[in-house]
Amino acid sequence: MANATELLQADAAGYAAASSIWSAGGLVAFPTETVYGLGADARNDRAVARIFEAKGRPRFNPLIVHVASVEAARRYVDWSDEAEILASAFWPGPLTLVLPLRADSGLSPLVTAELPTLAIRVPAHPVAQGLLTEFGGPVAAPSANPSGRISPTTAAHVLAGLSGRIEAVIEGGACAVGVESTIVGLADQASVLRPGGVPIEALEAALGRALTKHTAGDPLVAPGQMQSHYAPGAPVRLNAQERRAGELLLGFGTVDADLNLSPSGDLVEAAANLFGHLHALDSRGSPIAVSPIPEIGLGRAINDRLRRAAAPRDDRLPG
Repeated sequence: MANATELLQADAAGYAAASSIWSAGGLVAFPTETVYGLGADARNDRAVARIFEAKGRPRFNPLIVHVASVEAARRYVDWSDEAEILASAFWPGPLTLVLPLRADSGLSPLVTAELPTLAIRVPAHPVAQGLLTEFGGPVAAPSANPSGRISPTTAAHVLAGLSGRIEAVIEGGACAVGVESTIVGLADQASVLRPGGVPIEALEAALGRALTKHTAGDPLVAPGQMQSHYAPGAPVRLNAQERRAGELLLGFGTVDADLNLSPSGDLVEAAANLFGHLHALDSRGSPIAVSPIPEIGLGRAINDRLRRAAAPRDDRLPG
């Protein structure tokens, strides 16, 4: 277990240090275009187990594996024509594909929670690309925060939640997309398992057909599907038309708010600001009300995170 968490810089020395930590079975948080991930060598059982320990994450909740290229992804999963279409259109980028795990993958079974499928993606962030290229192997990386809490979009968010539990975090500035990757299941019928940084409309346009959607009663087969997740310590009230006494208002559009996701109503700006604004409001210790967000484009991902943030806390599974 780490005693002091080192802040590494995004340069050749930082990449080499992070790679060495991963090779030794340690944990390094790193930026992606979506949120900061908590990375470990996906082939090392003990290292992957430490991810769950550091986060307090339930072992049945699978992890996403990050690799540097499409060619690397093909080493770990059974590829398909639909995977090729989506990877060509959206990788590197905020899209995760869930595909059948290859029998010779060499990955720790903890990564997949013993499921026959693997969630995998190629991130676009230059720091993530630099680290993955330097390391040369698969990196399992959920969001770098205590399980169930607000996802981190800066190195400071990571340190606030995990300092002393991990070896290092590499500084990469604020994440541009700000919500986690869209997860598409391709092991059976193509379906959206979690909305995220790639709008569903764009995925459907690339495939030329509609995708089925994961619903609350379906089995947990990918990260980010637990009912209560991404949650601040304070209660969250959604679709608020006004601020009630004692509440802080997280606004959207032309409203008088304590913090505004996007005064102009830009969903891209709102997604980038979501977790950072939730962190800032949560630090003030009052209940949080949130303005309505349109259920289109990136609004689907924003609303998904907000619904999970507002879910009853006694419904959150242990960890």
